Amino acid sequence: MTIVKKALKFLNRPHIKSVGNRSRCGCRIWLIASGRTRVSVMKTLSIDVRRAEPHDARAISEAHRLSWQHTYAGIIPHRALTQMIERRGENWWRKATRGPATLLVLDVAGTVAGYATLGLNRARALPQEGEIYELYLRPEYQGIGLGKLLFGEARRLLKSLGCNGLVVWCLEENETAANFYRDHGGMDFCEGMENFDHKQIKKIGFVWN
Repeated sequence: MTIVKKALKFLNRPHIKSVGNRSRCGCRIWLIASGRTRVSVMKTLSIDVRRAEPHDARAISEAHRLSWQHTYAGIIPHRALTQMIERRGENWWRKATRGPATLLVLDVAGTVAGYATLGLNRARALPQEGEIYELYLRPEYQGIGLGKLLFGEARRLLKSLGCNGLVVWCLEENETAANFYRDHGGMDFCEGMENFDHKQIKKIGFVWN
């Protein structure tokens, strides 16, 4: 892990200001030269939420693997989780960049730190027109405000495409995600079930009108 990433994760929570689809974040990094000396260096990182390109496929595949292992270990049975991750390799994601769903990436200083997929709501019984199908960050980029940035850009894009209302599904046992969507104004509106290797897991539908 680079010192910039360590600073983002362990030191200061950066103040992030979005300008269109591009944001910049500044954080103070302390370099410890000795027991008595420290040097303060200011670093500015480029943070960009953009549409994924075919050349991003390998990096998205890696972000997907790491985020799903971190998020779903102990929730989804190991065999089912491994199969789901392996199914989405580099070629799968390359095709996804040209697919019907919009695929966004969160680019932090040239590293794909996360991704989101979005499009039309798939649940016909719900009146909300837009849906964020997936939103995940690599573990080392979580908890520093980048998820909020990616979520906000995904919502703005759906709105710009004419979608009224939004729905996001997450597994009930994924408490981190559920709390994230509640904190960002989502209302627990509906429930469903997902089957993973004969294990039934409840999912929650959060809506924004």
